[in-house]
Amino acid sequence: MAEEKDREGTEVIVAEFHKKIKEAFEVVDHETNNTVDVREIGTIIRSLGCCPTEGELHDFIAEVKEEEPTGYIRYEKFLPVMTRVLLERKYKPIDEDVLLRAFEVLGPARRGLLTKDELVKFMTEEEELISPGTRVKGSCKHLIWVLVPSMSIISS
Repeated sequence: MAEEKDREGTEVIVAEFHKKIKEAFEVVDHETNNTVDVREIGTIIRSLGCCPTEGELHDFIAEVKEEEPTGYIRYEKFLPVMTRVLLERKYKPIDEDVLLRAFEVLGPARRGLLTKDELVKFMTEEEELISPGTRVKGSCKHLIWVLVPSMSIISS
């Protein structure tokens, strides 16, 4: 009886993970063909609350890429690997201090606060972000690159 409840609980957790993974994948599946550019994998993983190192990200990509590299990752290959990562809590989440620093860099008053409109702008519009020691061009990359300490975008 206890084993059955544990199994049911795990199935619910896996179903929730699958839903979140699918939603994150679909955001960057611009062709709606269940594939994403391999360069978007880090963005998807980070959007799911994981913060892999560059080495871990390369290992993840190696595990999900096609035998004959196409530059794209299929959802069918991504789903089981990402599910395992989430279940095992393989990558640590982003540090709260780093997240706060990202918002400080992005916020116009440098106080760590963004309005909803400012956040939407950073996540959707193409423009350059220039702050002390930082220059990034892209759309949602504004926030993602600032969040990733291994990219050395946040200046001290």
